[in-house]
Amino acid sequence: MILAAGRGDRLRPLTDTIPKPLIQVGPHALIEHHLLRLASAGLTDIVINLGWLGEQISDRLGDGSRYGVGIRYSQEPPGALETAGGIRHALAQLGDQPFLVVSADVVTDFPFDLLIDFEPVGLGHLVLVDNPPHHPEGDFGLERAQVNRNLPRYTFSGIGVFQAHWFQDLKPGPRPLRPLFERAIDQGQLTGQHYDGLWLDVGTPDRLTVARKHYANPGR
Repeated sequence: MILAAGRGDRLRPLTDTIPKPLIQVGPHALIEHHLLRLASAGLTDIVINLGWLGEQISDRLGDGSRYGVGIRYSQEPPGALETAGGIRHALAQLGDQPFLVVSADVVTDFPFDLLIDFEPVGLGHLVLVDNPPHHPEGDFGLERAQVNRNLPRYTFSGIGVFQAHWFQDLKPGPRPLRPLFERAIDQGQLTGQHYDGLWLDVGTPDRLTVARKHYANPGR
């Protein structure tokens, strides 16, 4: 599942007319980078949730065939469902097996093939990265593949593998993901791994500039 329903307020006025996943970074739009890398890894059954200006995303991507994938869309009702709410809303299309989730607004070279057929020991498995300058305190600790609340902390990359039944008992409606993570940590049900390769969060104009400079000067 590619999470693509956000409003992108911090990138306004650009996102007043273009949904954040369709912002151009290098040769492709943000979401197209993910589609191509997922296809290359052999992950070809894709669900994308749609919110703000979502029709532009479905019009641009179509059925996904030109990217080597098959795309189904989960249209969300007006108003933000947030991350966990969006996943809950898409469960009918995601099925009852573990699924990979990636946020549309990150740039990364994470090798998605590492997570093919990956089944979390507990409820979920997170990919964590070094803390970027805009998030110096991080999100979670990691010790022996177990996610915890200890120091030092890393930042959640927006990439993870989740058990479907984790979301099945949630009531429909807006719901953030962080509280689910924290409860799973307390239950010893959240594992993780650290990734030290390319990862950029494209959430503000300054960070968008950094991402575009990376593609303009990939060796630097």
